[in-house]
Amino acid sequence: MTKPDFMIGNVPIFGDLILAPMDGVTDHPFRALCRKLGSAMSVTEFINALDVLTHHPRYHHRHVFSPSERPLALQMLGDNAEQILEAAFQLVPEVKPDLIDINLGCQSKNVTSRGAGAALMLSPEKIASIFRLMTDRFDIPITGKIRLGWDDQHLNYLDVARIIQDNGGAMVAVHGRTRKQGYRGKANWKPIREVKEVLSIPVIGNGDIRNVSDIHRMKEETGVDAVMIGRAAVGNPWIFSGKDRENVPISKVEKIVTQHLEDVIAFYGERGVIKFRKYLKAYLEPYHLSQEVLLPLLKIKEPEEIRRTLEVLFINL
Repeated sequence: MTKPDFMIGNVPIFGDLILAPMDGVTDHPFRALCRKLGSAMSVTEFINALDVLTHHPRYHHRHVFSPSERPLALQMLGDNAEQILEAAFQLVPEVKPDLIDINLGCQSKNVTSRGAGAALMLSPEKIASIFRLMTDRFDIPITGKIRLGWDDQHLNYLDVARIIQDNGGAMVAVHGRTRKQGYRGKANWKPIREVKEVLSIPVIGNGDIRNVSDIHRMKEETGVDAVMIGRAAVGNPWIFSGKDRENVPISKVEKIVTQHLEDVIAFYGERGVIKFRKYLKAYLEPYHLSQEVLLPLLKIKEPEEIRRTLEVLFINL
């Protein structure tokens, strides 16, 4: 029997490349695609605990998944331990995730303004309470994804990482930027190594992984158990197969683009054509299409029209 690359609690993880959760991006079709191409597990888009507690319809599509995506982590967002716990009580019997991930890294103002996401880095006592409650009440692993801190004056990643571990957390993913940075500037990998050196639970590194060389470099420089890849995967899901985009032939690009489009339409209905635009733009970016070609393509709304247009486009590439 194949030995797992590492364990998150009692969950074996086969592989050391993982698709990062991204709001509005890592939906079911895209997660399933990346899992098929080699991502070692799936993490849902964040699910707001308040949406669950108020029975808001918008969160349901966020936890749809296929069995092939397992191990599946259900990512929870909130600023109150009791609310997160109550929402998880409602979701876990329905979703049956393998893990629960607590979002401590989202930098969106809509999230941080209410004290959730990366804003929790400013309240370590809340983080301790969340992990203490969750690990006490659930027998599946509870993990956390953090940033380095709120800003350069509040770099408390080591304290927060220790809090997560000391309160039963089974894994920490570290994005090498502060909340203030957002996705700007350069990710700092040195703190990721520091976290890895002080924890006994698995540590996953995230930030500025653009190609296969970056993957190897992060492993060497930080010693992490796995590498988490976010924005670079949108235009190159083949990175999970160890391939840089320039090494993927057009025929394979066309096959994946076509399949991804069909999966998105099947999941969302006709409005999936609009949802697909951000992925399509990223897929086509290496071909440096003129604005005269690209802009009309990204305005198409009808499934049949986008299918025909893409077929002609790939013939001419």
